[in-house]
Amino acid sequence: MSQQRVLVVDDEASMRRVLEIMLSKMGYETRSAANGREALHCVQTEVFDLVLTDLRMPEMNGVELLDAIRVLDAEIPVILLTAYGTVDSAVEAMKKGAYDYILRPFDVDAVERIITRALTAERTRRENTFLREEIEKGWGEFVGHGPAMQQVYKLIQQVAPSNTSVLITGETGTGKELAARAIHRASPRKDALFVPLNCAAVPVDILESELFGHARGAFTGASGDRMGKFELANGGTIFLDEITEMPVSMQAKLLRVLQEREIERLGSNRRVPVDIRIVVATNRNPQQAVQDGILREDLFYRINVFTVAMPPLRQR
Repeated sequence: MSQQRVLVVDDEASMRRVLEIMLSKMGYETRSAANGREALHCVQTEVFDLVLTDLRMPEMNGVELLDAIRVLDAEIPVILLTAYGTVDSAVEAMKKGAYDYILRPFDVDAVERIITRALTAERTRRENTFLREEIEKGWGEFVGHGPAMQQVYKLIQQVAPSNTSVLITGETGTGKELAARAIHRASPRKDALFVPLNCAAVPVDILESELFGHARGAFTGASGDRMGKFELANGGTIFLDEITEMPVSMQAKLLRVLQEREIERLGSNRRVPVDIRIVVATNRNPQQAVQDGILREDLFYRINVFTVAMPPLRQR
């Protein structure tokens, strides 16, 4: 799973340092800002799983920062640090959508519990955004136990523990998605999402939005920000079925994502880092697809690191 990121906002450098050290010891990646305006810029240009902010700050206080963050992201949890004298303000902020508030001076153990609860809830919310189908048992979904399928099982077990990109080939109906799920399930990413997308089933004009998401106002009907499949798969595995049906122009954008490990939502210049494993599949001969000009050669070499060929049912 990828590290969760926390933005620490406080005008006191010593308090920022204390919180950063505590969060680092808890296993989280941290970023800090000295005031609300600086913090808002961070949220506009980077992705965070939690914002931990002081309530009383010059220029832009914690409640004003919360309001501004909610315009950009309606879901990210915001926790306020407040002194006894400003509890009423903190309670008011919770009515506006703050996750919780912490009284200063604070008890470290109590703070850790609140932060852990907030980050756990955020990860769960992100996972629940995508309704996934879990496959519960070993190889029971596959048809065939002969030598051809035994070789497939061996290859899956061989490649699963690594982070290697995988190309799965085979005729329609041979279980390419089952193989991709088995690879994910046997990998260190098994507790994160497996996110499938059939490139042949998505209309060309919305494929980019499906893959990379979109910002509010990116096109008619885009009333809010929407997370794409790559962001949903962050920390896990994305499976792109029928990759040769993806337009060549979109393949170029996919190649750039695989090289830079960052995506940009449609209509936004905000770069979002993604930690994903990619598994792709095709029912065509990929080398022939390259020769026919429907699969970019540079993309083919990027995805063809390890190949699993699914035998046709008649050979099982």
